[in-house]
Amino acid sequence: MPHHRPAEPDIQRYYTEVFAEADRRHATPRGRLEARRTRDLLARLLPDGSADATLLLGPLYHLTGAADRVAALREAARLTRPGGPVVAAVISRNAPLIDLTAKGRVDPGNRPLLRAAYASGVNDPETGFTTAYFHGPEQVVAEFRAAGLPAPAVYGVEGPLWPLLNALGTGPEEPLFADAVVCAETVEQDPAVFGTSAHLLGVAFS
Repeated sequence: MPHHRPAEPDIQRYYTEVFAEADRRHATPRGRLEARRTRDLLARLLPDGSADATLLLGPLYHLTGAADRVAALREAARLTRPGGPVVAAVISRNAPLIDLTAKGRVDPGNRPLLRAAYASGVNDPETGFTTAYFHGPEQVVAEFRAAGLPAPAVYGVEGPLWPLLNALGTGPEEPLFADAVVCAETVEQDPAVFGTSAHLLGVAFS
């Protein structure tokens, strides 16, 4: 596994190597034992209820196995004091196809990969993004509940207009950007719309 975080031009290759190594280790008995020892060490270092709130702003979309995502949420719940919030960010299942289409970067080579990612949730790094998992809103709810947490409130983060802002290169000082933020706030919990956001937030109280 790489021992340093490289300069920006190498970041995609770096993370591809990191997650490839993680997958390799997870596939072996020794690797699974190492993972269990790591979890046991964390349990000793970080006691139950030691955090007022727990934020997972990355782990869930870098774990392609459902059992691993549920384990991460379960650990977050363990660390959070009773009544404290557990907040988890995920990448929307719709985001890659919407993003690359809006940017005019879909071609015959990556279109099948994007469709496969939309169908399964698992991204192929050949799309230009690292190994990742993309959630539908219903999966966020299911994984929270599988971890022993209450069903979370689910929020769309960017709202439905983020591809337009990116395509136009709209800056935060422009009126259209402010209007898009108001739109996002208005529909952030609308199940018919929030899946169009690039990211979703699940929030539950332990």
